[in-house]
Amino acid sequence: MTQSTRTCLEHLLPAYDDPLFSILLIIVIALIIALVTYGWGLYRQQKEEGNLLKFLEKFDSSECALDTTEMPFESNMFKPLTLLAKAFENTGEYPKAINIYLYLIKHIDHELGELELMERLGNTYLHAGFLERSKSIYLEILRRRPRNIKVLYELGVVYEAMHRYDKAKEILEPLKVLGEETSALERFFDFAELLASKQVKVEDKIVQIKAILKKQPSLYRQIIAALLQLDTKSAWETIDTERIKETIDILWFLPNSQLDLDIITSNNKLHTLYYAKGYLEKPMVESGIFSLDMLATARKGGFTEGDLLFSYLCNQCKQSFPVSFTRCPNCMRINSVQVEEKIAKSSPKTDYSLL
Repeated sequence: MTQSTRTCLEHLLPAYDDPLFSILLIIVIALIIALVTYGWGLYRQQKEEGNLLKFLEKFDSSECALDTTEMPFESNMFKPLTLLAKAFENTGEYPKAINIYLYLIKHIDHELGELELMERLGNTYLHAGFLERSKSIYLEILRRRPRNIKVLYELGVVYEAMHRYDKAKEILEPLKVLGEETSALERFFDFAELLASKQVKVEDKIVQIKAILKKQPSLYRQIIAALLQLDTKSAWETIDTERIKETIDILWFLPNSQLDLDIITSNNKLHTLYYAKGYLEKPMVESGIFSLDMLATARKGGFTEGDLLFSYLCNQCKQSFPVSFTRCPNCMRINSVQVEEKIAKSSPKTDYSLL
């Protein structure tokens, strides 16, 4: 090292020992890191927005009656348009609701609102029966927010509707990690998969279904309906006379060929039901179900034109439906159906057939 170089270093080195210089150096480094982080954040945001637009392009809404291509967006339009989309969804006009949700997602400027709208879009696709599109939407949301419990449940519903029970069961593990109780849902998937299986013999299927019922009594209604399709004798052996209210519509509509008269006539509640129906001649009024006892009393008094009409209430969302369900069509809750019956005048039967 030359003398001149050594002299220069001796002049510079003290500067590094100066506390003020160290503070300035730290500030400069912090500013550089902050700028790099900010720039990287902007880049990722722009890339995410670009990816989202490409993702949304897959969902062609050209069939919709609403044209939003030339409609300018203003922030005060957000709430009215979401309400309008929800109204369209509630009335079954799914294409219009989908078009509005796609329009809003493309124009909203904050991620939380964007994800909420994407979830609504996924729900609309699900209710409309577009299962693949619904699945894609939910998977995209979970890619960005993996701990979204509600969307995990909804993705499970999609896989169930697609009869992909292996995928539906995969959803249970992250739900458990997030602290959710999933045992009832797991047994429901087991039951649905078993019922749909074509590899399991009927005899084995009956044994396994009964085992599931012991572990999950809330599946009673679905299991009785399934057993009546598989083996009438096994179904009657499984019927709980203390839970007739839960299956009153199923029992009411059974044809004569599926009745077990030995079991029916030996139980006052079942006897009352089928006396009111007109299948038995011996009077009996001891079911404990008001409408059924009233109908049996009327028949005992000579009125033979009575019937029962049924509606189905969801215990979770309180929506009522004219047909039975396993999952509530509105809130997607399982095992939430409550059968409600009322007395009506029987409709005249005809021999007309569409076949």
